[in-house]
Amino acid sequence: MTITTGTPWMNKNFFSWMDDALTYGTDFLQRSTIFMDILRKRGNTYLEHNRQGMPPVLDFDYDIILDGHGLKPATNYKLARIRDRRKTGTAAGHTGTEKRGLKNSTPSESAAMRPVIILDPRAGGGPGIGGFKQDSQIGMALNQGHPVYVALFTPDPVPGQTLADVQEILARFVETVNGRHKDASKPAIIGNCQAGWAAAMLGALQPAKVGPIIMNGAPLSFWAGVAGKNPMRYRGGCTGGVWLASLTSDLGNGMFDGAHLLAGFEDLNLPHTLWDKQYFLWAHIDSEEDRYLEFEKWWNGFFKLTEEEIHFIVDDLFVGNRLESGTIRMNGQNIDLQNIQGPIFVFASQGDNISPPQQALNWIPAVWGSVDEIRHQKRVIIYMVHDTIGHLGIFVSGPVSRKEHKEMIASLDQADLLAPGLYEMIITETDDRAVNDVRFEARDMADIHRLDDDADDEAHFAAVAALSAGNDGLYRLFIRPFVQHFMNEQTAESLRQLHPLRVSKYMFSDLNPWMLPFKPLAESARKNRRAVAADNPFTTVEKQVSTGIRNTLDLVQNARDLSQELWFQSVYGNPWLKYWFSGEPSATSTNGNTRKAGRKKKP
Repeated sequence: MTITTGTPWMNKNFFSWMDDALTYGTDFLQRSTIFMDILRKRGNTYLEHNRQGMPPVLDFDYDIILDGHGLKPATNYKLARIRDRRKTGTAAGHTGTEKRGLKNSTPSESAAMRPVIILDPRAGGGPGIGGFKQDSQIGMALNQGHPVYVALFTPDPVPGQTLADVQEILARFVETVNGRHKDASKPAIIGNCQAGWAAAMLGALQPAKVGPIIMNGAPLSFWAGVAGKNPMRYRGGCTGGVWLASLTSDLGNGMFDGAHLLAGFEDLNLPHTLWDKQYFLWAHIDSEEDRYLEFEKWWNGFFKLTEEEIHFIVDDLFVGNRLESGTIRMNGQNIDLQNIQGPIFVFASQGDNISPPQQALNWIPAVWGSVDEIRHQKRVIIYMVHDTIGHLGIFVSGPVSRKEHKEMIASLDQADLLAPGLYEMIITETDDRAVNDVRFEARDMADIHRLDDDADDEAHFAAVAALSAGNDGLYRLFIRPFVQHFMNEQTAESLRQLHPLRVSKYMFSDLNPWMLPFKPLAESARKNRRAVAADNPFTTVEKQVSTGIRNTLDLVQNARDLSQELWFQSVYGNPWLKYWFSGEPSATSTNGNTRKAGRKKKP
């Protein structure tokens, strides 16, 4: 019997269908068995990484030059010098040597080459995002002969350490690097994600010591965004502000668990988190294992922050937006971003829903006002906007490293030769893939404003900042004493281990006896692997089911984000709240000039 339809693959007899079903069923079971074994390996890697103290996942050998634990103020930061590319078989390419002296162990480089210091974000995960594979920022800098340093940090901060302490130690690191390369130009600082605003603060506080600054996917205008997109900026208002960070820190016995931040990032993209990442691995089970486990090792390292650090990040930056407005005072100085002397590179992407281009760029017109002012103060600011890459792709994508990061690092010295002003960096690939065409086109503030919309919603966020302070005061007065009374290090650690992101790792490890059979079963599946043909009709059905699941999750996410935005605008856009809480904050810079906070009105 033959069934005839208009679809070629439907024109099959009964026995062909049975053969396709058997072939697909075999492939389905083999993929599923290997998939479970990969999850088992991921869980074991997570446990082993924890047992090792979660060392950096760098794919490069390095030496520790300075350890912040022995400095004053004490912090959990360390300055590492990248030695070379050789992997020795030890954890993350680390040779196990920690040299605290100033002896240079790196192979010979030109004494005139500018050193590069890479700062990775403390946004829940550990250090290494700038170099956990060869095609990375570290790899691109080494290719061009730069001495490379990385500011590492350990999972547990020193109790009571503040971001002011961290800035002071980072300044010590810069001084050390300057001392080791006296014949070179001032070091370039590369800041990824939240380390981008840390790099900007370092440049503003230490302008005489810091050279060019590269900020990748870094938010500095924390209130900026486009209506209908960028839902993360509304979350502080929807949860009542900084009081939740205070509560979470109290539940951690004075430490904030970074797993909460990573869970928040994952929650922003439900289709990817709940389906795409797992399905892509399962659908490409024969080729994706190493890449998946490599990334998961970095992503699943959960690092803590002190209560003082997370409170500053939420209250002064994300809710208060005080970096852009210039109202933060640290170590006896006002942090005025106009003080940054070296060239500034800003790399953002339209596909980034965590640090969108508006948050990465709107501080420029807010701080400077006009390109004439940039020229008057003899500054060079260069920006670049990718069309599609997501937030993590800005740092970990191999093609982005080989193109954008490569060319930004190659342009560090060239930027010093540009006339003061605002530029867009445009990179065009040539027929010779090893060489790109790079040009800097002069831009005006209107070009940055065009990336934004016309919504003037700053008054909404000003109301959030005011109510956040009130909510936190009420929490500290009435609730904190009871929470702290019942918390100690044992109860805090128990809560940390019960976090869903941790449970999802060790429940699939060898700690779970139900996972043990998957190791021999997966070995047999790999040995007898029979991959299904691409034209198998059941493969087509599988892809259609996957698309349907993803579309459903997209609808759920869009409905959630739009309702969240509507709720935010309805509450904080209330005329009474705007009247009482939307006072226009102003900032007085170190040179005595007063400027309005927030982005400028569009021309």
